[in-house]
Amino acid sequence: MKKLISFLAPVDLVSIVFMLFLIGLNLIFFGRVSAWLEIIVIDLVVIAVIFLLAYLAETKKTKLLIGLHRFYSYLFVFFVFKEIYLMVQPIHPVDYDWLFISVDHWLFGVNPTQWVAQFANPILTEIFQIAYFSYYILFLMLGIELYCRYTIDEFDHGAFLVVYGFYLSYLGYFLLPAVGPRFTLHNFYALGQELPGLFFTTPMRNFINAGESISSTLPNAIQFVQRDVFPSGHTQLALIVVYLGHHYRLKTRWIMTVLAGLLIVGTIYLRYHYVVDLIGGVIFFLFTIWSGKKIQTWWECKGNGKG
Repeated sequence: MKKLISFLAPVDLVSIVFMLFLIGLNLIFFGRVSAWLEIIVIDLVVIAVIFLLAYLAETKKTKLLIGLHRFYSYLFVFFVFKEIYLMVQPIHPVDYDWLFISVDHWLFGVNPTQWVAQFANPILTEIFQIAYFSYYILFLMLGIELYCRYTIDEFDHGAFLVVYGFYLSYLGYFLLPAVGPRFTLHNFYALGQELPGLFFTTPMRNFINAGESISSTLPNAIQFVQRDVFPSGHTQLALIVVYLGHHYRLKTRWIMTVLAGLLIVGTIYLRYHYVVDLIGGVIFFLFTIWSGKKIQTWWECKGNGKG
């Protein structure tokens, strides 16, 4: 078993640990989570596949297997995102939007998403929606350039921090579920009229809604939307990407920086997040970098590094 574990990259380790965590939650709350057995079986299969892929990549060492082993994690976090959708509300069926609204109002004396609405216009909406959507592209920009320009160890370092950051944000969703200001402070079904864009806003907005299991035509969308507000994963992960981009002096680092800046402002303008969510995202970002380095150092000291 120890030899098999030695084939794992840091991102494999943190993914397996998080899978075991989800399995444990489903065993504890099996009376609430209707799909608990299916989730457990799927997660056990996924763990086995991670071990197999790591073993094959390290023993066969073909470019295809090594590439699959390094890039599966970027898709895997979105699979986990949809899995916890089936768990968060049954396990913790309380929304904490009231708390975030109160904190924002205490900090600023207004509700920021309502205040910023006075500056809304289609051009700004289009810019911010494109930047918000670029969240899905930032990871590819980071991963591809790291993979092509640097060693496997350095790619593993970047991939680990990204995936580890995702999992930490998912813990926040379990602890403080919320739906966001587009549902609580605004009329979700009026977004198209109140924040119209130009060409790409509507299809991008629909794509993001679909990723959260809702649509603008679904009655009572607030009942079905994913509880994924605190911390702002968009803020946390965008900052991680920018940090890694500058750390490794990637050619795309300034593109990443501009997109990340617009993306973070866009979370408020587009009514996805409260400002306190962004503050939470910054705190989670700092904790991710600090604790992630310690975990990787520990892993390497155990002799499991790939270098």
